[in-house]
Amino acid sequence: MARILITSAIPYINGIKHLGNLVGSQLPADLFARYMRGRGHEVMFICATDEHGTPAELAAAKAGKPVAEYCAEMHDVQAEIARGFRLSFDHFGRSSSQRNHTLTQHFAGALDKAGLIAEVSEKQVFSIDDNRFLPDRYITGTCPNCGNTSARGDQCEECTKQLDPTDLINPRSSISGSTNLEVRETKHLYLRQRSLRDKLEAWIDSKKDWPILTTSIAKKWLNDGDGLQDRGITRDLHWGIPVKKGDQPWPGMEGKVFYVWFDAPIEYIAGTAEWADANGLGDEAWQRWWRTDKGASDVTYYQFMGKDNVPFHTLSFPATILGSAEPWKLVDYLKSFNYLNYDGGQFSTSQGRGVFMDQALSILPADYWRWWLLSHAPESADSEFTWENFQASVNKDLADVLGNLVSRVTKFATAKFGNTVPAEGEFGPQETALIADLGARIKDYAALMEAMEVRKAAAELRAIWVIGNEYLQSAAPWTVVKTDPERAQAMVRLALNLIRIYAILSRPFIPDAAATMMAAMGSDDWTWPEDISAAMRALPAGQPFAVPENLFRKITDEERADWQTRFAGVRT
Repeated sequence: MARILITSAIPYINGIKHLGNLVGSQLPADLFARYMRGRGHEVMFICATDEHGTPAELAAAKAGKPVAEYCAEMHDVQAEIARGFRLSFDHFGRSSSQRNHTLTQHFAGALDKAGLIAEVSEKQVFSIDDNRFLPDRYITGTCPNCGNTSARGDQCEECTKQLDPTDLINPRSSISGSTNLEVRETKHLYLRQRSLRDKLEAWIDSKKDWPILTTSIAKKWLNDGDGLQDRGITRDLHWGIPVKKGDQPWPGMEGKVFYVWFDAPIEYIAGTAEWADANGLGDEAWQRWWRTDKGASDVTYYQFMGKDNVPFHTLSFPATILGSAEPWKLVDYLKSFNYLNYDGGQFSTSQGRGVFMDQALSILPADYWRWWLLSHAPESADSEFTWENFQASVNKDLADVLGNLVSRVTKFATAKFGNTVPAEGEFGPQETALIADLGARIKDYAALMEAMEVRKAAAELRAIWVIGNEYLQSAAPWTVVKTDPERAQAMVRLALNLIRIYAILSRPFIPDAAATMMAAMGSDDWTWPEDISAAMRALPAGQPFAVPENLFRKITDEERADWQTRFAGVRT
């Protein structure tokens, strides 16, 4: 049994996320967590809400609420939606937690002790019309690297280049649009990342099995222009983690908070500590996942995120870990994703364009969305959500292939042999061939799941569903029953066992339908089918089974047209 630590990029607090956010981090992380649990491994799956920074302050002000109250409410909203999508977090924490305050301040103290913190007097953009310093993300302008006119002051989303606000051409306030900006002097703490460049490069070079997307972004960011830059880790804000060295005040940093990109990844660790607290466990319970001197040396750590988050997780967060000179666990494998676009354009939280997670669940249950998003995951390139493709995938894959098999088998079996697994007859050449084919395909499916090849795994799972339908068409028990009822009983017995196996294999993708299939077979045995021949005989003769309600309904052309109109890209 392996020990598997999984984190997905933590969603920002200011609003409900769209389907592109979901498929870029949380959903594939959940797929992997569910698969690894299904194989019997010990899994710790952590996520949280990212609650600090100016966007939270502005969203709270817009809602007319104190920022702490707003964040608490939105955390509950996001947690409920996550449950709706069946995201199986062991803990869904909050970056504003006391645990994260303590750990962030601890890391700052450790970095300072290691000589990696510098106090820098810097020039920062001040908006005269807004009467405030503008954090990086609230300055928009033209990227000096690629010419993107909507680059933010911390990073260009188009070319992923790390920026400082003063790098932008024609900067403007993202709050008011004002160009009435001036540069004023202020003092901040900087993480001396450049001094860690060799360590970071050696660490990245050691990750030979990382996806090309991850490595290429990390290398580009590491070597682009002047290479890795020192990075400010504090901001002139009210909402956030106060700047301290451990539990001691930091002279000259009064009234400042840590930069959200410094404290947010530390929440992966803090969230695990929150899990321990919530379960009445001591510090050793979370430290065995994160401290290599406390047992974490035998943990394999996987991160899941969209490509825009890769630079911070391959450089800045590892710089925090490595620079602390403490035995913290570093990520072993970082699975990154391209972007999911929406119906001829782009998903955009700020512009309200696309289908958002709450809207999706108001239309159809989670499994419909989980299947389409994972089977179309933007791994090797950007992918696009269209309503036509969504309708076709649901109707063909889920309704026609899987749902139809379950319905045909259980209804025929009940009509001809009653509602218990029939006992007569023996498996013949057709059944033996199916069992052999199924065994080989399950091995291929498992290999793809372990390699986190999400789309290929979905395609292999669908192929496994298809061979069951092909067997039924070829064996034709509804014809055989007229002349050889015992032979038909053997076919039905195999097909009922096949439904149970489909439940186990499909559970990471479509957990609700899998639970329905397993319950219909009167079983609660989720053991992975290592021995496929034995697994195809797992349901004993006489075991009661039921005809489940239709697993998946088809999407009509009228519904699709209605949804295309209702969700044309602007969230009201």
